[in-house]
Amino acid sequence: MPTLNLVPATAADFRRLAEKRLPRRLFDYIDGGAYDEITMAGNEAGLRKLRLRQRVMRDVSSIDMSTELLGESWTMPLALSPVGLAGMMARRAEVQAQRAAAALGIPFCTSTVGICSLEEIAAASDRPFWFQLYMLRDRGAVAEMLQRARDSGVSTLVFTVDLAVVGARYRDTRNGLNGGAGLLGQLRAGLLSYLSHPAWLLDVGIRGKPHVFGNLADYVPTANTPADFKDWVDSQFDPSVTWHDIEWLRSQWNGNLIIKGILDPEDAVAAVRAGADAVIVSNHGGRQLDTVSSTAAMVPRITDAVGNSATVLMDGGVRNGQDVVKAVALGAQAAMIGRPWIYALAARGEQGLTAMLENFRSEIHVSMALTGTTGLDQLTPEILDSETPGSTHAG
Repeated sequence: MPTLNLVPATAADFRRLAEKRLPRRLFDYIDGGAYDEITMAGNEAGLRKLRLRQRVMRDVSSIDMSTELLGESWTMPLALSPVGLAGMMARRAEVQAQRAAAALGIPFCTSTVGICSLEEIAAASDRPFWFQLYMLRDRGAVAEMLQRARDSGVSTLVFTVDLAVVGARYRDTRNGLNGGAGLLGQLRAGLLSYLSHPAWLLDVGIRGKPHVFGNLADYVPTANTPADFKDWVDSQFDPSVTWHDIEWLRSQWNGNLIIKGILDPEDAVAAVRAGADAVIVSNHGGRQLDTVSSTAAMVPRITDAVGNSATVLMDGGVRNGQDVVKAVALGAQAAMIGRPWIYALAARGEQGLTAMLENFRSEIHVSMALTGTTGLDQLTPEILDSETPGSTHAG
């Protein structure tokens, strides 16, 4: 079936459509990972190898997928992870994502380096959303953004801690996004690629302006494109950050605090001691340090380490509702998706994202019914088949 005529049903389908629609360097930015992309592939493989234990003749006429995360009620254990530059992939993508997520009753988390500002997203929906922030060298800027978040109705701050330095993403090097491709390479990867994607050029390139980092525009007033922000953003990543800085952050922020980028049980315990209400087991989608463990492999260990002292969420490799069920069975309270939601928006806009999220909900429902479970509290390691490493079922 030709790709353009494809009726998308899965995240992989939306990925194929997004690849056709987006200029190459933009698609590679959201699709790629660090170095040889071993961890990126391992995240998906870690979930795919888990096997569900099918159970029959159970009353599954009433299934409840709802959950409560940090004092807020949601319709299913799924959230949208922060994606930088999202508004370059679809017109005002962060606004579209918030509307779609709010309509389905799940959290959306916007990125520090998103195109749409906190204020623009807040105006799109009455539902709350989450804000992801980095520890910048300019602590005054951090404090100002925290106040803007409060003023925009944000009650949950997601603080990313695995970006002390930026991992090498070789796709970005090859297509010239990081510079260094020479004049001809820059022309081929940049301008000519944009011109060869007229649908994107009109919808996003022209109608989707302004293409600035809405949350950072005040700090780089001369910037007109995301590339104009690069030197300032790169200079702001702070490799000297320690848990003491998170304690300072906790003193500045009295709302919910989630630490994202935890991949070690000791770090999870340290995050809780520093004041985190929750941690996200994450390796940045395989975009930072390659050859580290998959998030699925680390969730049980981190859940055991923090016990009931913090909520545990997971992202990385989640591609369908069955992966969400597996993540909860491993010990996470909810799963988060990044690439799937931006693929769907890039391919088919808000309607496409809504359709994909509806598919996730249906897949969760079917998977729960056919494992004989009717509530999230029943999604335990017992629903994983005995061939799954770490399963408690011996049958």
